[in-house]
Amino acid sequence: MKRARVALRCAIALLLCALPGAPIPAAGAPTGDITDVTVLDRYLQGLTSLRTGFQQTVHDAHGTTVESGAGELIVQRPGRFRWDYEPNASTSTDPKLSGQLLVADGRNLWFYDRELSQVTVKPVASVLSPTPVMLLSGSVADLHAQFEVSAAKPHDGLDWVVIQPRSAEADFSHAELGFAGEQLARMIINDRLGQTVRLDFEHSQRNAPIDAAYFSFVPPAGVDVIGTPQH
Repeated sequence: MKRARVALRCAIALLLCALPGAPIPAAGAPTGDITDVTVLDRYLQGLTSLRTGFQQTVHDAHGTTVESGAGELIVQRPGRFRWDYEPNASTSTDPKLSGQLLVADGRNLWFYDRELSQVTVKPVASVLSPTPVMLLSGSVADLHAQFEVSAAKPHDGLDWVVIQPRSAEADFSHAELGFAGEQLARMIINDRLGQTVRLDFEHSQRNAPIDAAYFSFVPPAGVDVIGTPQH
């Protein structure tokens, strides 16, 4: 379970790096340090919010499935997201008492482990700054500064981009993002311990209006709270 949660953080980091606000140059245009404009760069153009369902499967280094589940990701630039995940193997019959919820409200990152009845809160800057999530409010140039981004050969009916972090301290070694036309359809994340996470996205809504209430979190009564939120 612990390794699956590390993979969860990797997935969130990569998803949120896909929300910079700067314009994307047209294919073939000068891009400074960006030598090739990929389908990922084009996908980012004008993207301000994303709401999508997902199916998640986690495999260990031997290819054995160690966890699977489903959830919803909602992102609003700048600095807000909600990741709600429920594993298929949950023993609880009440969705409110199973899985994990992460909420970034612009100042704090809340992590609610429903099964442990525990909430951890930290300032967003202290948690996200050393990770790809810092690109949430950055530019496409920032994306390429933090990652090596390259196009890969199409397969499984998707166009692919490979991302490798330039920092050796990143939790993951590389990731592959698959696009169906202009939609992000799949993400495969490989961590440094050999674990692989596959996310299949469904019912994605790009730049849809999002209620601000999704990014507000109040710890439920009776849960343990670790940390002090910033106000």
